[in-house]
Amino acid sequence: MDEKHGYYLEDLDVGMTSIYAKTITDADIVMFAGISGDTNPVHLDAHFADQTPFKGRIAHGMLSASFISTVLGTRLPGPGCIYLSQSLKFRAPVKAGDTVTARVTIRDIASDKKRIVVDTVCTVDDEVVIDGEAMLMVSRRADIKVQPATVAVNGAAQVSTGS
Repeated sequence: MDEKHGYYLEDLDVGMTSIYAKTITDADIVMFAGISGDTNPVHLDAHFADQTPFKGRIAHGMLSASFISTVLGTRLPGPGCIYLSQSLKFRAPVKAGDTVTARVTIRDIASDKKRIVVDTVCTVDDEVVIDGEAMLMVSRRADIKVQPATVAVNGAAQVSTGS
């Protein structure tokens, strides 16, 4: 894996897996509502949420699902991949204090199309809260044009030729 690019298509194998875990806080739920505009009271209003089948406030499903994007964009395949599609099934609610673990596993590699299909699963403890699949475009090494490194010397940018 390259720091700025991530894995290239030729580095990937079926079965490769990576995870990201985060404990959801009340602040995360409120900030996600502000960013997304989803102010459904089931997420924000404890009195209202107590009357629902969930018996309390729940996190936005897309907040938990966004951790899949975290894995894809930062770990596997990592920086440089292009997210093409995602299917999601929301299986169980997530509440503040729950730790969501997003897991991505490569299921298929279509080298000719530079595409991979990954299984995506989010769990809390051992319970699946979201599952689905995603398709991504991943570059080959030959697709990436290497740019010379730029180094600051006395406040001025200079190009390093590597010699």
